[in-house]
Amino acid sequence: MSSPPIPHSRISRSASARRRRRGRRGLFAFLAAACLVASQFVVGAGGAQAGAEAEATDASASGEVGPSVVRVAEFVAECPFSHRLPDDPIVFPGLPGASHSHSFFGSTVTDAYTNLGDLLASDSTCDPAVDLSSYWVPTLFVDGQPVEPQSATFYYLGEGVDESVRQNIQSLPQGLKIVAGNAMASGPDDPTSTARWSCLHAGHVNPSKDFVNCPAGTALESYLDFPQCWDGVNLDSPDHKSHMAYPVAGRCPSTHPVAVPKLRQVLRYPVNGDPSRFALASGPGYTMHGDFFNAWPVDEMERRVRDCIRPTIKCGPDGVPS
Repeated sequence: MSSPPIPHSRISRSASARRRRRGRRGLFAFLAAACLVASQFVVGAGGAQAGAEAEATDASASGEVGPSVVRVAEFVAECPFSHRLPDDPIVFPGLPGASHSHSFFGSTVTDAYTNLGDLLASDSTCDPAVDLSSYWVPTLFVDGQPVEPQSATFYYLGEGVDESVRQNIQSLPQGLKIVAGNAMASGPDDPTSTARWSCLHAGHVNPSKDFVNCPAGTALESYLDFPQCWDGVNLDSPDHKSHMAYPVAGRCPSTHPVAVPKLRQVLRYPVNGDPSRFALASGPGYTMHGDFFNAWPVDEMERRVRDCIRPTIKCGPDGVPS
């Protein structure tokens, strides 16, 4: 028996339904493809961003820095005045009161008996606080009264040596003791007198080994460079100087082959005027000298030498580009 014929209206409706279903399937396929392309774009963009971040991290890890860094091989410690005593743990160890008066900066415990362990267990006036070193100088007297610096800055520098030497500068060893200048200097022409006096904000006043007359509104300034070539063996010597030397023609002598950062001591005193009113505990201005007892943590010193001195980058007290 043959099936009854399907009405034309039903055929038309079925064909239309099939066309609508095919249209929807096509639309869904198009949308799915579009989503796939979009997701691939997003993943690709994210991958590019991650790659850029990885490159930035790699650049940072490799020591690359931006164009704004100051190309000076330097890190610094700002160490205000701590205390005053007639002691010197380098020249007169274990003999309290045997020295002329010294003004101490950095470690707050330094006295005639101080050793490295004492410094490492102490507090410090320095910024950064990790610098537990002790720095000291003869006390300045004005009209017979002690006057302490309004600021005391200790620069660690890569200057004074050839480029090839600077790139191989080694860290100052912990416990190293250095004395610069000469408390017994005989006069301004004495070559062992190495400190200089000048006037802050008065560049027209020529620096001198002896006190200078600074105009009103300025401050008396002292600066002193310590030797930067070490014999590589001794942390001190009988005369407290022979284990260190100054470079010659940009290189360290063969007797002192290890180049270390140059310590520069800069003190600014809130005084000016007639220099006849001034005296150091050690005598005239040309007897200015400085003592340094290194108690930097080894890793902090090494980081600053690696990141600031060798690549010629000016760093602040935190040891990062300033």
